[in-house]
Amino acid sequence: MTTAAIIVAAGRGQRAGGGTPKQWRPLAGRRVADWTIDRFRGLVDHIVLVLSGEDTVAWEEFGSDGLILAKGGSDRAGSVRNGLEALKGHSVQHVLIHDVARPCVDPHTIQQVLSALNSSPAAAPGLAVTDALWTGDGAVVTGTQDRNGLFAAQTPQGFHYDAIVAAHATHPGEAVDDVEVARAAGLDVSIVPGDADNIKITRPEDFARAERILGTDMNVRLGNGYDVHRFGDGDNVVLCGVKVPHDRSLQGHSDADVGMHAVTDAIYGALAQGDIGQHFPPSDPQWKGAASEIFLRHAVELAGRMGFRISNIDCTLVCEYPKIGPHAPAMRDEMARIMGLSADQVSVKATTSERLGFTGRSEGIASLATACLVKS
Repeated sequence: MTTAAIIVAAGRGQRAGGGTPKQWRPLAGRRVADWTIDRFRGLVDHIVLVLSGEDTVAWEEFGSDGLILAKGGSDRAGSVRNGLEALKGHSVQHVLIHDVARPCVDPHTIQQVLSALNSSPAAAPGLAVTDALWTGDGAVVTGTQDRNGLFAAQTPQGFHYDAIVAAHATHPGEAVDDVEVARAAGLDVSIVPGDADNIKITRPEDFARAERILGTDMNVRLGNGYDVHRFGDGDNVVLCGVKVPHDRSLQGHSDADVGMHAVTDAIYGALAQGDIGQHFPPSDPQWKGAASEIFLRHAVELAGRMGFRISNIDCTLVCEYPKIGPHAPAMRDEMARIMGLSADQVSVKATTSERLGFTGRSEGIASLATACLVKS
């Protein structure tokens, strides 16, 4: 099942003040848009960012960040249509549409919407209204409103991709949100529980509230990994995804990438989810000779599903030979590529054991790794 998220970030957001569109204003040490985009990393296969043509810096920055970029329309509905168009050719089945001004959305809410799409053509989070509702004229109460059956709408709003494309194609004019477009086309929309912290930044005071929410959401996990593989016959070793010429090879049930194994176990450890052997038992013949990239990708995806993003990785290889230094940059780049990180988030280095122990006797290679994960 291929999934995508469209983050609508083409508005000007002047009610939030500050003279700068709210998505580019600082929030808890980052920009609003940065928080919002990262909430979806690892949870969907593709992220589309819809930008105003005026945001030239953002076009340059995010164009090299693995995102799909689309130009904003004359209104929100037009921006969403452009985002949907940008996904053509990506074989997307389910799509989420989210306001960039909701940076506090919880990964659990995102997962609930995605899960609901397995049994419904559309789904969206909603908060049941619990406060008394008034009608008013200026500063004077003119009456009350029954709150039964009323919900405050939130995003992300999820849809079967083909269905929402067709709905937008036939919808006349503007719409308050994509649920309105879907319902006008006859689609049933399931309501999943909303989150009171999933606020939309609209007014200047909303920045302070969002900072409080993000500040109390800090959950940092550390994990460590350790792995060893002995030398056997061969003419190369695979370390951190890079084939290094050597007069021997490492032995193991998979491709024996000792560095990647240690990093994978460090991520599992930070998540309290065991180790590689529990997820990919060596007794299972399907994993014999398997590329260790399979294991690492699984650990990264699991972290995303559990609501964590990887802050940084540090891997140390312990051996006398081969010499790691000339190959370390390539290893760093390859590990970053697999994990969807930037190179400055990954460290690969090496040391010897001063000819002591099995590594000192060149009987094999050991690796130690540390992973730092942060709640998204």
